[in-house]
Amino acid sequence: MKLQIASRLAIYALLDLAAHPDRQVSVAEISEKYGISTHHLAKVMHTLGRSNLVRAVRGAGGGYQFSGNAKRTTLLDIVQLFESFVQEEGEQSGLGGNTETDRALRQVLDEIDDIARATLGSITIATMLKLIDAHRVRDRNDTEMAAPHA
Repeated sequence: MKLQIASRLAIYALLDLAAHPDRQVSVAEISEKYGISTHHLAKVMHTLGRSNLVRAVRGAGGGYQFSGNAKRTTLLDIVQLFESFVQEEGEQSGLGGNTETDRALRQVLDEIDDIARATLGSITIATMLKLIDAHRVRDRNDTEMAAPHA
């Protein structure tokens, strides 16, 4: 499954903010970390703010803070803010229009969407933070093992 850029930016931003819930992080900091457009990220943050997943902190040293519940907010909650899993009326999955082949392909693609939705709905921000930590530890261990010992 390929997520739209806005969905990925929202996930990156929320993971950064949820990892440090006591600190405000600016759009510029997040943009620099991931090499992304501050303008695009600002739009994403506005949407996250309207959904009460982040809150804006104004003034010097301001930025955004995570205001959701990391144990209850799922990737699906985030992704659904930016994209739809519902096939539009008249949208066709293949080139053949309304043939048996097209209907069969549409059925398979709908099943794939259902599986993706279920998977995204089962993974919380807290779970993602644990995965990130596990990768960080694994990367550190790999680096230490690769370093020449004196």
